[in-house]
Amino acid sequence: MNKKPVETIMGIVVLFVAAFFLYFGFKVSDLQVVKGYNVTANFLKVGGLNVGSDVRINGIKVGSIVELTLDEQDYIADVKMSILPNIKLPKDSVATIVGDGLMGDKFIKIEPGKSKEMLADGDTISKVKDFKSLEDMVGEIIFMVTDNGQENN
Repeated sequence: MNKKPVETIMGIVVLFVAAFFLYFGFKVSDLQVVKGYNVTANFLKVGGLNVGSDVRINGIKVGSIVELTLDEQDYIADVKMSILPNIKLPKDSVATIVGDGLMGDKFIKIEPGKSKEMLADGDTISKVKDFKSLEDMVGEIIFMVTDNGQENN
């Protein structure tokens, strides 16, 4: 059971390098939850949105989803977001649930409005667009194609 000191030192070096790569990967992947002020948006369907998902403006991460709850009275999904403190959202901003391509992760896209009043901690975004699944979009296309001019029959 005689181990050479070189093997022990190399094992320690390998562990340090692995820890460095884990730390580097975590920092680069931007998985940290944003700490800032909280706003809420109410959606009919969230379509696979998860706690920790991004909140983006023009493709840039400005927040994170911190809580998803279901209102027990009207069965609306309440989505609580944490927004960076230096990003001030106008009250008439629009929140939309979108996805990164067909199979990508879901996130909330914020379209800032033109209002001079800004959302404060605890406010609710009143203008929302619910998630549209692929099936919903295909159904709309089929409805548009099959409904052209057949109302007069």
